[in-house]
Amino acid sequence: MTTDTNTNFSFAQTENQKMIADMVREFGDKHIRPKMMEWDESQEFPIEVFKKLGELGLMGVLVPQEYGGSGFGYLEYVTAIVELSKICGSIGLSMAAHNSLCTGHILQFGNEEQKQKYLPKLATAEWIGAWGLTEPNTGSDAGRMLTTAVKDGDHWVINGAKNWITHGKSGNVAVVIVRTGELLDSHGMSAFIIEKGTPGFSAGRKENKLGMRASETTELIFENCRVNESQLLGKEGEGFIQAMKVLDGGRISIASLGLGIAKGAFEASVKYAKERQQFGKPIGEFQGIAFKLADMATQIEAAELLTMQAAYMKNEGQNVNKQSAFAKYYASEVAVRCSTEAVQIFGGYGYTKDYPVEKFYRDSKLCTIGEGTSEIQKLVISRAILKE
Repeated sequence: MTTDTNTNFSFAQTENQKMIADMVREFGDKHIRPKMMEWDESQEFPIEVFKKLGELGLMGVLVPQEYGGSGFGYLEYVTAIVELSKICGSIGLSMAAHNSLCTGHILQFGNEEQKQKYLPKLATAEWIGAWGLTEPNTGSDAGRMLTTAVKDGDHWVINGAKNWITHGKSGNVAVVIVRTGELLDSHGMSAFIIEKGTPGFSAGRKENKLGMRASETTELIFENCRVNESQLLGKEGEGFIQAMKVLDGGRISIASLGLGIAKGAFEASVKYAKERQQFGKPIGEFQGIAFKLADMATQIEAAELLTMQAAYMKNEGQNVNKQSAFAKYYASEVAVRCSTEAVQIFGGYGYTKDYPVEKFYRDSKLCTIGEGTSEIQKLVISRAILKE
């Protein structure tokens, strides 16, 4: 398959990437590992962890320094998500959603006044961000959204509901895409920045999830919520187009999340295969286990190459529509396969919460669903191929 994609990048980690990886590992050992199973059991969103990540600059990785961010690129961003997700998928997911969706949308499409007002708070995690596209009856079919905004003087009145919203309850500000025009019109939707405490804007039910349980997921409810026109992101009718561009970058985030989970499951498996003895020798010396490790390692290597390729192209300002879908689709499926094999390698112990792989197993599945299912990624990829 021929491609004109420019992929002339170095495979070696930069000094910044090494620094971030070391920093996240040290942070995770101190602030995440001791309590992550407790948070998972209780579905507690550990907001204090994200405040600390904000102090380290990891809640505004891509935000320029002039707005209080770290000013890094996508290679550093991918590194941070991978290292967090090797420890806990929930923390990796929430960090990624905050960075790429809410913060990323304002960074990419906000006017200067909006950037000055919101980015410094978001980049430091003084404020936690949420982002709302999905509705109860419109997952992949976002064009049929029913949440509407009607113009009333210099305000918009919003009614409806969003669901599957990360940080829907704890978030201080949300970027939401709502219908301002006709149903099924891709130019009939607009994006608004809505602050917590705005009358008529509230959080609804919190989801009780299989995995990613420490990453908060709730409904957002709008009941005659009045929003000033100054809160419109970009122009009226641009919301859906903006959202699709935001999701191109968001897919790199989820690819990184899946890659981190796969690596975490793999590293735990290698360690166990060296230590666990059966029939007088480590189980890793049996071909049945060794070949599982070989398959896992190969798939992780391929997922990492696809993810880093997409990150490099995003840094270079290239169109990453197809490449981010490649990475998201493959890395998320690899996360599921590797975590499944990890449970099998651990045997009965892998099915218990005393060992780490059952959590990787539960967390991994979300990667094939969130920010576009695997089936939607295939749709994106196939459409891109057929246009070439």
